[in-house]
Amino acid sequence: MSDAILPGADAGGPQPGDPVDPTPRPRPERRVLAGRSVTLEPLAGEHAAALWTPAHEAPDSWAWLPFGPFRRPAAFTGLVRMMAASEGELIWVARPHGPDGEPGAPAGWLGLLDIRPADAAIELGNIWFPPGLARTRAATEAMFLLLDHAFALGYRRVAWKCNLLNLASCRAAERLGFRLEGVLRAHMIVRGRRRDTAYFGLLEHEWPERRRAILDWLRDENFSAAGQALSSLRRPSAEP
Repeated sequence: MSDAILPGADAGGPQPGDPVDPTPRPRPERRVLAGRSVTLEPLAGEHAAALWTPAHEAPDSWAWLPFGPFRRPAAFTGLVRMMAASEGELIWVARPHGPDGEPGAPAGWLGLLDIRPADAAIELGNIWFPPGLARTRAATEAMFLLLDHAFALGYRRVAWKCNLLNLASCRAAERLGFRLEGVLRAHMIVRGRRRDTAYFGLLEHEWPERRRAILDWLRDENFSAAGQALSSLRRPSAEP
């Protein structure tokens, strides 16, 4: 092979991108992550029994996921065991804290997907928050804990993707600080229906400001005795 320098690699030619640290990032560990209002535990097959009630009683909570709802515990347990054993996706169960501050029963799950240490890129996804967990302080903190975990490991980018018609998911992404990067039209067929996929991204230089905003929103003083937020977590201003 020739030792000649590729065109554009030097001598003032076109550059393929800004230089970055190419060191592969560590893979996230399967470990407990604890917050003020929720504790995340690595998903295990044993969690299926506790999760079956919300899974069975909230069929609408599966509308935007590629699996579910489930008629029988065996099928649901099989899915939980498969996800718990996956090396490609790391899933945590969310256990909201009770009045005593201790973790309660598993109430839903979320995970880190498409883990690419060599690219310092990762995805927050496979989020199943049924009623009782959805739109709560614990739900927001659960997502915050995984974002903070990923950025603390040195990942430069966390992605979020969802069906463009899933407005609640789009709003949640923007509320956390993700920015819409584009839409892949007719990207997938899910449950026999066309899916246009919205892609969002959150970068490491954007995280410190957003981290402070989320932590401020999560303060105990921002919540009433009934658990209602006294102020909203505002979306970040758009970049110029």
